[in-house]
Amino acid sequence: MMEFRCALMEIETKLNVLNSEFALTHNRNPIQTIKTRLKQPVSILEKLHRKELEVNIFNVEEYLADIAGVRVICSFPEDIYTVADLLLHQDDIRMLEIKDYIKKPKESGYRSLHLIVEVPIFLSEGKKPRKVEIQFRTIAMDFWASLEHQLRYKKHLENAEEISRELRDCADKITSLDYRMQELRGKIEYAD
Repeated sequence: MMEFRCALMEIETKLNVLNSEFALTHNRNPIQTIKTRLKQPVSILEKLHRKELEVNIFNVEEYLADIAGVRVICSFPEDIYTVADLLLHQDDIRMLEIKDYIKKPKESGYRSLHLIVEVPIFLSEGKKPRKVEIQFRTIAMDFWASLEHQLRYKKHLENAEEISRELRDCADKITSLDYRMQELRGKIEYAD
């Protein structure tokens, strides 16, 4: 777990540096918050069992990509792609997988950009690559996902289908608002 914690620190530092540099060159921060988390050992075991994998270090390192997780909350949709692109252009970051739920939302309405990357960590015995899952969302996407997650815990609802439709409708409205705010920011910046 210490190695995955180190991978989180590497990614978080890289994102903070990019945010600081962007603030200097563009007079604003594209990243509002960065949250990190390590998957709990119980959750790791459950996931290995779900995938019908033997419980060992090799399978954890090889088949689980979300032990180390970073959530990056950006101000605007275009900031998500800008920051993700800047991060992926660093020569020690290796992109393993991308899932773009912004361009192609899940049926539920969920939107986020997910990257699985490999980042080197430097230990006393040498360099080791470690996987990190990075989720990029706007403030509005994160708001929706957090509430949707809470609501999904109440599984035995008689009107579950209606609620799902309403959640999708809210997700569409939030997306529309995200892009309207981005347009307003553009109008303000170009007015200067």
